[in-house]
Amino acid sequence: MYPRRVTESAVSLVLPDWAWKRPEVRQALRERDVATLLRAAQQYSGASQGRIAAATGLLQGRVSEIIHRTRTVTTLELFDRIAHGLGMPDDARMLLGLAPCHPAGLDHLGASGRAEILAVYPSQSSAMTDMRTLASNAREIDVLAVRALGIVGLNDSLLRASVQRGTPMVRALLLDPDSEAARRRAAEIGEEFQSFASGIRLSIARLRELNEQTGRVRCYLYTMLPTWRVISLDDKMFVSAFGETHEGHTSPMYRLTSSPHGALHRGFRRFAEELRKTARQVVGGDGGG
Repeated sequence: MYPRRVTESAVSLVLPDWAWKRPEVRQALRERDVATLLRAAQQYSGASQGRIAAATGLLQGRVSEIIHRTRTVTTLELFDRIAHGLGMPDDARMLLGLAPCHPAGLDHLGASGRAEILAVYPSQSSAMTDMRTLASNAREIDVLAVRALGIVGLNDSLLRASVQRGTPMVRALLLDPDSEAARRRAAEIGEEFQSFASGIRLSIARLRELNEQTGRVRCYLYTMLPTWRVISLDDKMFVSAFGETHEGHTSPMYRLTSSPHGALHRGFRRFAEELRKTARQVVGGDGGG
């Protein structure tokens, strides 16, 4: 439990811009190493633990415990509070897995113009409850993934219960298991290629079964190296990235919604639609199943 302490001096610290670009600070942001970030704040701003406590709304004892690694930070709310207290710039916030305060190109807009980013989650598991709630009433579900076993391919996967009800139209874009991109992806995550490809084929087979039950499932195969993982539930979109050493479900996930001024939701929607146009359909329509 982190009690909130509000004082008149509870204003953000000011670190020089170059401090946020130092390699050890960038690494700490990627690893969510708050102890290193607080020590950097002391070093580069000259702030005491008491000053950091005032800026972040924590008790000084809690700051000391975090710095000495006897207490860890795990909640998104506290990550965001610390980021605000340290005056963290947007590129640093995004490395930490938080939404930018002023997305590029939107600085002149008010809160309604920046409302495209609704939430940031440390990983897919943190977003699971929200996603299942939205999926239960969705009319359309679109998935851009690699295997999608954890999304719709297995009996206990994230969205399978909603798909089995047969109400939503489901379109899944999966990586072609016979493509060179599949071999590259398997090598990136250190998985034997045949096992990796078999997982994709299993997901295709399970989607085919669902289509036989509901008639409302489509599956397409793309051949580019996967970069984005996108799950759309009507106009709500959950986006994460595939890294060289991690899967999409383990990376930070952004929840987006359509906005008159937003480019992210519109861009990801168009990217998925254009990729589907060039993909090979293997379930539903002329794709069988």
